[in-house]
Amino acid sequence: MLITVSAGQNGDYSNLQDAVDSISQGHKSEVTIRIKPGLYQEKVTIPSDAPPILLLGEDSDTTIISWSDNAHTLDAEGKPLGTFRSGTINIFAKQFTAENITIQNASGPGTGQAVAAFVDGDHAVFRRVRFLGNQDTLYTGPGKQYYNDCYIEGDVDYIFGPATALFDHCQLHNKRSRGYITAASTPEGTPFGYVFLDCRITSGEGVHDVYLGRPWRPYGHVAFLRTVMDGSITGEGWHNWGEPDREKTCRYEEYESRGAGSNPSERVSWSRQLTSAETMKYQIINILDGWHPEGY
Repeated sequence: MLITVSAGQNGDYSNLQDAVDSISQGHKSEVTIRIKPGLYQEKVTIPSDAPPILLLGEDSDTTIISWSDNAHTLDAEGKPLGTFRSGTINIFAKQFTAENITIQNASGPGTGQAVAAFVDGDHAVFRRVRFLGNQDTLYTGPGKQYYNDCYIEGDVDYIFGPATALFDHCQLHNKRSRGYITAASTPEGTPFGYVFLDCRITSGEGVHDVYLGRPWRPYGHVAFLRTVMDGSITGEGWHNWGEPDREKTCRYEEYESRGAGSNPSERVSWSRQLTSAETMKYQIINILDGWHPEGY
């Protein structure tokens, strides 16, 4: 099933939410929603009972979904939305894929938590997607997620949540000094939390003392393998969120980091530099527990 969304007059629908809502209840086969270039200023929800959906843009630079809610935005009853209701796109479907689009929270810096993508399904795939925001840009809920050739920017905890999420050849961009890239809340006993393979970390002019992560919950797991890190990364690398006990349970790992921000001798003592043998378990099929994202 193919649905076309166009901001002009040459599509089935002019906004994305109408296209999603048009899918009949009980439809089971995959739906491709082709999004033509344009700025789509709307808040979008992909419901939990949706069939497998592919959002397919033509070009992430020109196909943009944008909204500007933040944690302090008031809902219809006059109550603050909070972090978890601030998302521009909210994904609850069990199987979901997005390619060649930009997802933006345009709330702006200093407005508090403002999620661009709230991803809370079983299996989600993102290829060549840009996630734009500041604090809490990308929420990764429970489940398995795969990000390939994506761009993710922010300042504080801008990738956060409990997912097992693999970031493959992605760019992470720091927008503010003394910020944090990740805030993992990996459940106890989960083999993998956030895994970054062959990624690169960049930053805005003058940005410095950024941490690779801090544990939102005690058992947070983050691993950076073969990542190029610019000089914005602080020598310590990792922060304990003011909770020294979390140093005993969180797992923060690196392997062959490169660039000005790669300083293994300066890293906090409770992080680890992986051996070559230890990295053998960091295969896509193993990280994602038998699921291969190319299947969607």
